[in-house]
Amino acid sequence: QVQLVESGGGLVQAGGSLRLSCAASGLTFNSVTIGWYRQVPDNQRELVATISSGGTANYVDSVKGRFTISRDNAKNTAYLQMDSLKLEDTAVYYCHTTTWARGLGTRTYWGQGTQVTVSS
Repeated sequence: QVQLVESGGGLVQAGGSLRLSCAASGLTFNSVTIGWYRQVPDNQRELVATISSGGTANYVDSVKGRFTISRDNAKNTAYLQMDSLKLEDTAVYYCHTTTWARGLGTRTYWGQGTQVTVSS
């Protein structure tokens, strides 16, 4: 059974930093792309960053230069380093992946989310 467990959220002042972790189990971690999404109430979930199985990272424009996504395949864990945090970064952050298997097709998985609150 695939599980994604986020941790590392919390309350931080504007300009501060947090590092989120996404611990994965039940899948071949080094073969999947990991994405970080965020959501504020009454808004759609927004893609923040992705990292491919080969380590290629992509970011939404609003976090470029401030956030860094990475992965440690030996630990089955992905990270989102968030620096220079802004009030508008306040959201619940979710880890995401998809898997494909013959006979099962594509399946999508989400973590439970971790709250990030940036205060002034």
